[in-house]
Amino acid sequence: MKVESIHWKSSLPLTEDYIQDFGKVSDLFDYNPWQESSWGERAAWLDREDAILADRGQLAGVLQAYNKAIGNAPEAIKAIGKLKQQETLCIVGGQQAGLFTGQSLVIYKAITLIRSAKLASEKLGRPVIPVFWIAGEDHDFEEVNHMYYLSSDMQVSKIKIEHPTGKRSTVSSLKIAQEQWVTALELLDASLIPTEFKPGWMDLLHRIAAESNTLVDFFARIIAKLFGTYGLVLINSDDPLVRQLEAPMFERLIREHDILNNAVQSGKAKVEALGYASQVEVHEHNANLFVVDDEERILLYADGASGPFTDRKKERIYSREQLLEWAAYSPERLSNNVMTRPLMQDYLFPVLGTVLGPGEVAYWAITREAFHKVGNKMPIVIPRMEFTLLEGTIQKNMAKYGLSLDDVLNRLEGKQEEWLRSQDTLKLEERFEEVRSRFKEGYQPLVELIASINPGVGKLGETNLSKIMEQIQFLEQKATDAARSQFDASLRQFQRIGLSVVPMGKPQERVYNIFSYLNKYGDAWLYEILDSDIVPDGQHKVCYM
Repeated sequence: MKVESIHWKSSLPLTEDYIQDFGKVSDLFDYNPWQESSWGERAAWLDREDAILADRGQLAGVLQAYNKAIGNAPEAIKAIGKLKQQETLCIVGGQQAGLFTGQSLVIYKAITLIRSAKLASEKLGRPVIPVFWIAGEDHDFEEVNHMYYLSSDMQVSKIKIEHPTGKRSTVSSLKIAQEQWVTALELLDASLIPTEFKPGWMDLLHRIAAESNTLVDFFARIIAKLFGTYGLVLINSDDPLVRQLEAPMFERLIREHDILNNAVQSGKAKVEALGYASQVEVHEHNANLFVVDDEERILLYADGASGPFTDRKKERIYSREQLLEWAAYSPERLSNNVMTRPLMQDYLFPVLGTVLGPGEVAYWAITREAFHKVGNKMPIVIPRMEFTLLEGTIQKNMAKYGLSLDDVLNRLEGKQEEWLRSQDTLKLEERFEEVRSRFKEGYQPLVELIASINPGVGKLGETNLSKIMEQIQFLEQKATDAARSQFDASLRQFQRIGLSVVPMGKPQERVYNIFSYLNKYGDAWLYEILDSDIVPDGQHKVCYM
């Protein structure tokens, strides 16, 4: 499989500058990922004696229990054992638990974690383990309950699971009935073409579904099955045992919520002062924490250093003492928001680097001062590797119409129109233009003549001229449609190229699920990437299948 690196400009200016011109954003981050010395500097910072971290032995115990429960590979269990050693560092990154893994970018994040950990271990000469942080605490079920695929009738189609309760509960607490799994798997089966790989994948997915009570269960088991042999360790952020380890940090986040929110506000101001738009809503009264109450996850706001804490509408009120009591005795009732999750991640793990997607890079830029307020530094931010899979039939059709990848990404519609015009041997556009010109040339003087006799009749003539021109235009459109119908097969090929590479106007990885590709090609290409010398260099990777 040939892999080519290209520059696919990010839609987020801050992320684009982070990759292409780091100097512009250097004041927003603690380490330059493109500078070799950053890795040693970060490792030295983590080795300091006053580092505030969760107990490594307890964390390893929690991770071993969870990873054994989801059937992770012996290689991953061995990697967890290394975490007990002070010299071991981590590369951490995560995602929400999407249906059947959700968008392909989730798979590419796992690849980036594994490749980054391997490269860092080689650079530093010490163990570095990849950790996938499953955001089981998130409550937006509509973001994760579906997947997209390209159907045989050239539609971007969706498979989804309905919300089991309707409550804003954490995804890892929402039970999925076996009937829902069966229905979703039947739809997935129908979406996949018959191949030599299909029976094996469907059998695996059915077995995993039978063992899974939630989307997080299913997600963890399939990611472990795909990447566990590469030592990828998984953590569910909503695991009650993880919450117990986080209790001291929750206490600090509650006590210092106003200081941290001021730091976040300052970070946002710095981002905006550099000319970038903030990627998250930062409210002046944010407590940057959630509380679980009556099975619902509620974002907290606070008025002043001591509270009280409330929901957005101030319908539920919690005292500072109540939250501190929960932090000490019921930490499973608390969870982080997007601004404090990075701080908690850094408290739990010795994070050498964190793998982030384009949007995450942009909003992590806000968090630097918050890291400093808790006595830490931001880890090295590693942009997630981006991939586009260019299938053989797509490559063939691109060659047939003389299309470069740049054409497909930036001007496919124009190239299609250009090709259609080249097929127009009748020169319909020119002929109709000539008819319009000659008719107007002969008719306009007549209209002017009758207008000199009677202005009212002249206006009628102008109206008549306009209607005749509209009729010529109508006939031209019908003639063009009839001519184009000869090229329906070619137009479908153009359409398929676009839907394959940039569905819904987005990168392929941000729309399609990975299983249509695993079904067609097996998993050898996935491990070919993992075993290659590809590095996370910020460039988009095109895989010629």
